[in-house]
This record gives sequence, C-alpha cells and structure tokens, in this order.
Amino acid sequence: MMRVTVLRRVASVFGIIGLFLICARGQAAGQQPTPSPTPQHFTAFAINMGTAFGVPRTGQSQTVDIVINRWSTQAERQGLIDAFLPKGDADKLLKALQKTRPVGHIQFPNTLGYDLHYAREVPGEDGGRRILIATDRRIGFREASEQPRTMDYPFTLIEMRLNKDNEGEGKMSVATKISLSKDKQQLELENYGSEPVRLNNIHKIK
Repeated sequence: MMRVTVLRRVASVFGIIGLFLICARGQAAGQQPTPSPTPQHFTAFAINMGTAFGVPRTGQSQTVDIVINRWSTQAERQGLIDAFLPKGDADKLLKALQKTRPVGHIQFPNTLGYDLHYAREVPGEDGGRRILIATDRRIGFREASEQPRTMDYPFTLIEMRLNKDNEGEGKMSVATKISLSKDKQQLELENYGSEPVRLNNIHKIK
C-alpha cells in the first residue's frame, strides 16, 4: 500500500489524503456504512498557525461555517483516483475535482464563501467519526494574473474529528501541493504555510 510521506512544513494530519485517494480496503460498495443524513452544518473557530490564506495572521482566529449538502459518491472518489494515478498528475486531479458537482460550501465572516467538491465520512471509535473534505483553493484575479508561487499549491484539505455528540476539532490546509514521490510509492503533501489552520470547538448546528 502506498505510504504518505510527511514533509517539512506539512501536517501529518493530512495523511487523510491517503484515505481520500489510495486506501481501498473496506471501501467496496457492499461494505460502505450508511452515510449520515444531509445537510450537515458545522461551525468552528479557525486559528491560523502559519501563513495560510483565508484567516488572519498567525495566532488570530475567526469563526468558519462548513456546510455539507451531500456526500461524495464512490464513483466520484474513483474518478479522482483515476485522474491522479499512476503518474501522480496533480493538474489532472485538480481538473477532476473542479468538475465534480459541489458537495457543500465553506464560509468565513464577511465573505461569500466558496464551494467544496469532495466530502466523505469515516466511522470512528465510540460512535464518533472523521469527516474528510477536499476542494480547489479559491484563487483571486490578482493572484492568477501575477502567478505567485502559491499557484503551485491549489488544494484545500480539511479533516474534522468528531465524537458521538458531533463535537470535536480538526485542521485545515488552504494552500497544499499533492504529488507522488520519485519512486511512485509515497504520497507527498506540502503545505505552503508553516502549519495548517487549527479548527477548535467544532460543533454541529442542529
């Protein structure tokens, strides 16, 4: 099985991409657990621990709303895997992700928010669960025209770890590069910021 390499400036929590793209055990159609009903609306405090986009500078925080209107299908998941493997083509993965029907949206205060394109949940212990989210990082007109180095980090990745009461914590990387190692045996994730954004006090809005 392909391993996930943790690079410098990369949070190990985003080994979730190993689940997102690679780990297939227990994922056959007949083995899928019944998904939670949608829509699901979560709120959290986002604390910027590095230089990531979308939240204030290091140490500052603000609220964030994450809404999931549907879960990604197994066919959508497989389509993303096929786009990325076997060559580790991040551009094809990005295009495939952008073509999928939105699964929900994420919004910070005083912003319009933007679409999420992938969301799956994984059962956890004691009735809890992990929610894995991926999308293309929104790129503004100025960034697209100036072509800074951040254009090479086009993915947003989110992981939320929730208990049975739908409360918990998570992490979010809003400028991430996904690639394969030279030997094609390891998945490498690099975060443009020194650390991902922490998501504290997550809770589900009923």
